[in-house]
Amino acid sequence: MLSTRQLRYFEALSRHRHFGRAAEECAVTQPALSMQIREMEEMLGVRLLERGRGGVRLTPVGEEAAGRAREVLAALTDMERTIRDRGRLLEGRLRLGVIPSIAPYLLPRLLPEMARRYPGVEIGLRESQTEHLVAELAHGDLDLVVLSLPVEHPALDTMALFEDRFLLAVPEASPAFRGPLASPDSILADDLLLLEDGHCFRNQALNVCRKVDEKRLRRFGASSLSTLVQLVANGQGITLLPQMFVSQEGGHIPRVRLLSFPDPVPTRTIGLVWRRTLPYREDVEALAAMVRACRPQP
Repeated sequence: MLSTRQLRYFEALSRHRHFGRAAEECAVTQPALSMQIREMEEMLGVRLLERGRGGVRLTPVGEEAAGRAREVLAALTDMERTIRDRGRLLEGRLRLGVIPSIAPYLLPRLLPEMARRYPGVEIGLRESQTEHLVAELAHGDLDLVVLSLPVEHPALDTMALFEDRFLLAVPEASPAFRGPLASPDSILADDLLLLEDGHCFRNQALNVCRKVDEKRLRRFGASSLSTLVQLVANGQGITLLPQMFVSQEGGHIPRVRLLSFPDPVPTRTIGLVWRRTLPYREDVEALAAMVRACRPQP
C-alpha cells in the first residue's frame, strides 16, 4: 500500500517539476525523495514521470495520480483538523484566503467581528490571486476562500454571498461622459485601465466591456484598484470599479466621477469556497453570514 509520505513527495514533485525543489519543500534529501518515487512507481507498475535534463514531466497516468494524491492528502488534513478541533472550524487556527479586489474592503470590518464572536479562533490570512488561492485550497493549505464566483473545481464547494455591482470611473472633467449613466459600448480600449493579468477582476471588467479589442489595451497593468483610481483622477484614462471599493471610500473619490450602468447592471458574485471533505457546514454558514453583514454597504 502506498504511504502518505510517498503521496506527499509525489504531490510536491508534481507541482515543482524539479527533484531538488520538491525535496527542499519536503525537508528531505533529493536521493531520499527520488527513491520513494521509484518505489511508488514499482508498487503501481507504471511510470509516473519522465526524467530529463530540463526537469521532470508527468506522464498522463502521472497527471491523474497527482490529482488523486492531492485529494487524498486534503482529505487527511480535514480528518486531522476535525478530530483535533472537535468538529469546529471557528476554533483553533482558521486559514482564510481572500482575493486583492475584496480583502481591503471586507477584512477591516470582518476580522474584528470574528474576534468578537469567536475569541478562540486564530486567523491566518492569505491574500493572492484566484488561481493561487484555489490551488492552495484544493491542496489543503487553506480552509476557506472569499473570492468572485464562479469557481469550477471537482473538489470544492461554493456558496454565493452577494452581488457587487460595477461602476465606471472617469476623470471629473472628462467631456466624453456627460450623462449620469455609462454604456459598455462607449468604453474604448485606448482609454481603459485594468489590473494586470492574473487578477480575476480584470477578466470581469473585460466581460462588461464586450466590444473592447483586447489587443488594443495598454500594456500597463496595475496591481491595485487604488493605483487605477489615481491614474483616472490624473486624467490618464477610465476604469471599472466594484461597489465595495466605492463604498469604502464613502461614495466619493476626489477628481473622479462615478457613473452607474443601466439595467441590467453588470455585477460580480462574491462567494465562499471550501473543500467538499471539510465537515463544517454550520461554521461555513456562520462565516458566510458574517461576510454578508460586514460588506461595505452602498
